[in-house]
Amino acid sequence: MNFYFVAAAVLAIAIGVAHSWLGERFILTRLFRRQNIPHLFGSDDFTKRTLRFAWHLTTVAWFGAAALLVILASFPTDAAARIISGAIAATFLASAVVALIGSRGRHLSWVIFLMIAGLVWMGIR
Repeated sequence: MNFYFVAAAVLAIAIGVAHSWLGERFILTRLFRRQNIPHLFGSDDFTKRTLRFAWHLTTVAWFGAAALLVILASFPTDAAARIISGAIAATFLASAVVALIGSRGRHLSWVIFLMIAGLVWMGIR
């Protein structure tokens, strides 16, 4: 069992749970109270539902990455597993860079994304 992959998976699940819970509690609920949300297809209901599912879809993607990491942790590493792991590490590294630059370092998700990328990279070695 590859400890680095499992640790990265745990962090991916944790950031997904935090993202959905904190986003719902502090961002989406407050955003949806506003009166000036654009009306798509006749009302703001479609807009609100789209924003909500798009927000939580990110969490689903992180859970998927975590599942892949647990699967990869459970089997001997071959060339294909290294390539897939590299793609996962690169994706989380890119997420860290985008979050760091986009928030000017204020949104601390970049730290977790960077940790996940580092753990996966170490797990490949």
